[in-house]
Amino acid sequence: MRPDPRILVVDDHEDTLFALESSLASLKVDIVRATSGEEALKEVLRGNVGLVLLDLRMPGVSGLDVVRYMRRLEQMQHIPIVLITGFGLIREVSLAAFELGVADIVMKPVDPLVLRTKVNYLYTTHVRLLEMQRELKSLRTHLKTEHRALDMDRWRKGQHPTEPPAPTGTAREA
Repeated sequence: MRPDPRILVVDDHEDTLFALESSLASLKVDIVRATSGEEALKEVLRGNVGLVLLDLRMPGVSGLDVVRYMRRLEQMQHIPIVLITGFGLIREVSLAAFELGVADIVMKPVDPLVLRTKVNYLYTTHVRLLEMQRELKSLRTHLKTEHRALDMDRWRKGQHPTEPPAPTGTAREA
């Protein structure tokens, strides 16, 4: 069984990282940190990230740049992202962020209880989605196997007028 996804906290200020990590500590989830957009992208590419808490304005690769990159990759399109900013909300930036699928934008200073509640909801919802996707994949595989077995049984009994079912992994499955 895969380990639970981690929460990635990204900010270019160590004191802010510490405050964010402290706010989320009671969630009992592995938290990994990054101090730049570049580090964030590397961490996300390593996989098993269930939520990203991301500073909007950082030198180099900005938070919005990280979001744009993540949304281009299929395996990262549904990871919840919460942007954090201390510079106020600019309408165009907010619209761009929400169009890219950002779950929320939080203003600094952050209320720890509000942040923890939002992150907990988004994270647990994402983890449940991943579990349902794995279950669905397993059920589909089981259904295909059962369907092949039923086809083979019908063919053996002469109740299936066509050729015997193709074995697993052939072009017929496509």
